[in-house]
Amino acid sequence: MGDTDDCIKTERTVFVTVGTTCFDALVKAVDTQGFKSKLSARGYTHLLIQMGRGSYIPTKSTGEDGSLVVDFFTFSSSIADYLRSASLVISHAGSGSIFETLRLRKPLIVVVNEDLMDNHQSELAEELAERKHLFCARPQTLYQTIATMNLESLLPYHPGDAAPVAKLINRFLGFPDD
Repeated sequence: MGDTDDCIKTERTVFVTVGTTCFDALVKAVDTQGFKSKLSARGYTHLLIQMGRGSYIPTKSTGEDGSLVVDFFTFSSSIADYLRSASLVISHAGSGSIFETLRLRKPLIVVVNEDLMDNHQSELAEELAERKHLFCARPQTLYQTIATMNLESLLPYHPGDAAPVAKLINRFLGFPDD
């Protein structure tokens, strides 16, 4: 009887989110067999893709053949539960998704959408990667990032206290101190 317990894998989910945008390049990057094999080799069991407005439809898999279980959806009223249950998050570079994931202390790979014209989001992702709070990739470098990432090297993100800045602005505007 104890032998079956040894065969049961702990569920480890990779959650991919593109937000409300179309980011087919990211969805395609995570839908390759090589990428999914690398996730399996790193101990992940499930891949859940939030594909937004994209037109590329990823391949679902039940995982019956021992491969990664893969599922997808377009939108959800909240992705908070998906983020909480994820072992790893792969996200577009939207600040809301980034900071929500970091607040939950989840390992995060931010993939920059190079198709955006004024890509200010890449600056945020690159700065946070430099500070070792997350990994930053492009769709074409995502496989390499997964292959070489060391999650132990990531540092927790501690949000700053905005109260002193707000107090200074209020004083400047002539509002009384509280």
